Amino acid sequence: MNTIQKGFTLIELMIVVAIIGILAAIAIPQYQNYIAKSQVSRVMSETGAVKTAIETCMMEGVAEADCEIGWTNSNLLGAIPTAKLQTGLTAEYVLTNAGTAKIEATFGGSAATAVRTKTLTWSRNGNGVWSCTTTVDAKYKPAGCTGSGSGSGSGSGSGSGT
Repeated sequence: MNTIQKGFTLIELMIVVAIIGILAAIAIPQYQNYIAKSQVSRVMSETGAVKTAIETCMMEGVAEADCEIGWTNSNLLGAIPTAKLQTGLTAEYVLTNAGTAKIEATFGGSAATAVRTKTLTWSRNGNGVWSCTTTVDAKYKPAGCTGSGSGSGSGSGSGSGT
């Protein structure tokens, strides 16, 4: 008596597993790159939002120690304590009498491995132009942060000054 085959053969299942493995081998690294790039953009946005508060402090002549810039918590920035932190971020800001300022953020342990411990820096020159520099690899760098370097503020990016 002939019986009708029901279900899948072993070779069919092995082919499906191989296809899933190939897709995963391609998709997972691309997804990790996407996550790292989005985290860099997020930190750029979070620290860039502080520029307005720093501009206000500078216009009103408020000293650095008295400047309340309104940091918000972020799980992407590190936990290395510094004297100038607001609510636990590893981000520093510096105001000078010459009209320059700097906001420097360090990516912390919750960031993607590719950007962990890297820095992103916003620098304001004496003319009120903000520029962005970062130590992350070029493939993760957001378009608005065209400078590169060690976070010293010597980049060539542009900003709106607000």
